[in-house]
Amino acid sequence: MAEIRLTEDAVLQEDLERAADSDLIDWEKLRGKSILVTGATGLIGSQTVQVLVMAGIKRKLDLKILALVRNPQKAEKMLGACMGHGLELVTANILEPVETEQPVDYILHGAGVTTSKDFVDHPVGTILTMLKGTENILELARKKQVQGMVYLSSMEAYGVVDPEHFVVRETDYGYIDPLQVRSSYSESKRMAEGLCGAYAHEFGLPVCTARLAQTFGAGIPETENRVFAQFARSIITGKDIVLHTDGSKAHCYCYTSDVVLGLLTVLLEGTPGEAYNISNEDTFSTIRGMAEMLIEKYPESGSKLIFDIPEDANKYGYAPTSRMLINAEKLRALGWKPEVNLEEMFERLIGSMRRWKEFR
Repeated sequence: MAEIRLTEDAVLQEDLERAADSDLIDWEKLRGKSILVTGATGLIGSQTVQVLVMAGIKRKLDLKILALVRNPQKAEKMLGACMGHGLELVTANILEPVETEQPVDYILHGAGVTTSKDFVDHPVGTILTMLKGTENILELARKKQVQGMVYLSSMEAYGVVDPEHFVVRETDYGYIDPLQVRSSYSESKRMAEGLCGAYAHEFGLPVCTARLAQTFGAGIPETENRVFAQFARSIITGKDIVLHTDGSKAHCYCYTSDVVLGLLTVLLEGTPGEAYNISNEDTFSTIRGMAEMLIEKYPESGSKLIFDIPEDANKYGYAPTSRMLINAEKLRALGWKPEVNLEEMFERLIGSMRRWKEFR
């Protein structure tokens, strides 16, 4: 078979091929199926589309992938190499009822507001996009009588947990102050999960929730400014790593292609109405520890660790300081396992980012 190139990013191309070749997924369950992916121009959505296209070609699965997007021009630029290989764009605003004449067998719903500053600058839009958008996708799933659906939630749905009981399973919940503006994200994620559970209970809809640890890897957009991208930029350019908090927040992470395989596992093997954590427990680290790891690993960068803590960090939309190890035992019991550790996550991220215009 001729080489299948879906991206000019060599690191991302390797990720897509690895995921499509993975034996963790029972790909035969997708043969001849139609899969709708919302948020298809986001990091996870776009790579889910690309992995499905790659697997469809390699395994001759006769897949139909429907990418639901708001901006078809942006989607064509990102996913153009997938066109003609089973991918079709569906232009829609999830705040309105979603219609398509195409059959839909499975749905991966990842559309939503994901930028921290938007949570505090546009909390109403954050909440309504999460709730109304999810309702509209659930109604589409109900109308199409889908065989499976996964809602992409977040570890932030757990809130702030007891630091003495920081290992978090799917039945463990912490505190969220609904009147704090930053809670527009975490509270609406939690409520959207409740809506999925309600549809599973009342209508028998086969929908599961996936709670994702913070996800990054090759292929992040050049506009990305979350902490992992800031750290990688500093290493590439030889600048100091600047922390705007004390760096004590400790969480787990997960590499993008591992997350895509986790989502497909939940889609095909998960129990309707239940939630599954997608997390690599071996990546558990404080923000400060992660910065120090990079400085030690890349001494040639000359980067040092600097603290510049503003008086009012809330206006930047930073998540509350917490210590939370997201346990993924329940998902591993379905046959999934993460393969990329934290050091390799950054190796691959940095290798991918070096292609960016700002570094060339």
